[in-house]
Amino acid sequence: MKLTKKITAFSLAVCMAVTVFSGCAKTSSPASSQAEASSRPSSGAQSAPQQKTTIKIAALKGPTGLGMLQLMSENDAKTATENYEFTIVNSPDEIVSKISKGEVDAAAVPTNLAAVLYNKTGGKVQMAAVNTLGVLSVLTDGETVHSIKDLKGKTVYSSGQGAVPEYAFNYILKQNGLTVGKDVKVEFKAEHEELASLAATGKVKIALLPEPFVTQVMTKNKNMKVALDLTKEWDAASAGKSVLTMGCLIVRKDFAEKNKAAFNAFLDEYKKSAEFTNSNVDEEAALSEKYQIMPAAVAKKAIPNCNIVYIDGNEMKTKIPDFLNILYTANKKSVGGNLPGEDFYYAK
Repeated sequence: MKLTKKITAFSLAVCMAVTVFSGCAKTSSPASSQAEASSRPSSGAQSAPQQKTTIKIAALKGPTGLGMLQLMSENDAKTATENYEFTIVNSPDEIVSKISKGEVDAAAVPTNLAAVLYNKTGGKVQMAAVNTLGVLSVLTDGETVHSIKDLKGKTVYSSGQGAVPEYAFNYILKQNGLTVGKDVKVEFKAEHEELASLAATGKVKIALLPEPFVTQVMTKNKNMKVALDLTKEWDAASAGKSVLTMGCLIVRKDFAEKNKAAFNAFLDEYKKSAEFTNSNVDEEAALSEKYQIMPAAVAKKAIPNCNIVYIDGNEMKTKIPDFLNILYTANKKSVGGNLPGEDFYYAK
């Protein structure tokens, strides 16, 4: 996903809400303690509710937004820990604009875009958690493909040129002794939708696509089958040293620093929401349609294949650098020209 916009200076959009404290501890005389006790509300009285911090969050339509569904529902029901304002957008470019202008505080984005924004903003954007692992598959219609090496001499149609799908596929081919243009021909289509349409109508026999387009194609074309799961192929190619990840959560560094307790509370709820998505598919599918992430019928079939996760902290810091390094080796621009530093990774 090519970034075509210059990032402008960030502006602070949200400030920490005032917390109402009662009964602050202090050293006092018995007389003053007695006076304080008499002034406190009785056990039957209710104290003033603690004011919530507003956190503005953007999510993309598709797999990266699925893990937030339960949290969106709880927010609407006013049962979430903080006050969340969710915005669902169609393209990463929209998120770039909103983050750069300070219109949102956190966002679910493609993993390589997180690195690009970190570089373009001089470290003002951090990765807070990984939310989506690999969602790429090689689909076949009448072609015999049981392994990556079976692609030798064949033409694979793909979308995602200049982004993670291209670099991930090339890396996997290379690790299996195959070279694009020599051993395997790759024909790119501009949009996922265009390639999905061609595959669904049988005009393409081998296609590399992400979810939920994989599910959509197989629903319309019963001859199309998943021949290769690129997440598994990546794991084998990298010997488990890195993880193929398509999506993550980013946060504006200044917002996280000024609202650390509230943002950490959000992350805790987000983790539970992601776990809920994987174990309550029917309910999540209905929420997916309600919040316009994807149609319920598609979501019900796609969620089990979307690799929705929540990975933060040390595990994130261990797995992501090697993945970004592979992208960097393939094309420096894919991560914004430089590999992110240690401060790229948010720590609770």
